Amino acid sequence: MNIRALIAEDEVILSLTLQKMLEKLWPELVLCSVVENGVEAVREALHHAPDILFLDIKMPGKTGLEVAQELAEEWPENRAFPLIVYVTAYDEFAIQAFEHSASDYVLKPVSEERLSKTVQRLQMRLTDQSQSGTELERVLGQLRSLMPGHVHASGSAAHKPLHMIRAAVGNQIRMIPVEDVLYFEATDKYINVVTKEHSSLIRSSLRELLPQIDSDVFWQIHRSTVVNSKKILAAHKDESGKMTLKLRDSDDKLTVSRVYSHLFRQM
Repeated sequence: MNIRALIAEDEVILSLTLQKMLEKLWPELVLCSVVENGVEAVREALHHAPDILFLDIKMPGKTGLEVAQELAEEWPENRAFPLIVYVTAYDEFAIQAFEHSASDYVLKPVSEERLSKTVQRLQMRLTDQSQSGTELERVLGQLRSLMPGHVHASGSAAHKPLHMIRAAVGNQIRMIPVEDVLYFEATDKYINVVTKEHSSLIRSSLRELLPQIDSDVFWQIHRSTVVNSKKILAAHKDESGKMTLKLRDSDDKLTVSRVYSHLFRQM
């Protein structure tokens, strides 16, 4: 059985170096795709379903963590989740990721000695049948610890929570009390602010918004959705394991991704 890998790295020289080293250290490994940004990484990974992902932490489109998060949300139930190796120039992140059960990491510039150890660990993991089916849970736990917005804001971001949303509606500015918001839903360049009465767009991203709102009240439940927990009426899980939320004062049903499903275990 061929083991297949995908490389996502925007630095061409580093990508070629990594390919040549892997060819030498692991001749049987098949590179099913090599991409230069996070958006392509998600698309190609879902298409090819590789056994291993080499993800650059900082690349255009989506970061390595954002790629891992989207794949964790979208990965088919009947496929084994791939092992992830983060490629990073940031030693502090690498150590933190490894402590939180990343499959492995390699630092830039990649050395053959370090990559050889990574290859050995990957081979051991792939042959250990006891690991089958646990990789997705391992990645989910890691993402819950490392993804922005999964923890309370601290340091310079620890300001007083935002109390009022200013949203443009035509030539007018709509003032929306934060406590009236049912949920925030991210689009390409905007956030849709949904209340009982109406929806409004603000030009922002969830990454910018999250540090400004009370994380005890507003819970991220998907990479593109943050819900007011006080407005949640019930959480429902269907036979396939998919979880949705029913809200007070709304017929909208919100999908909870695998990354955030742990928030509703007690419910």
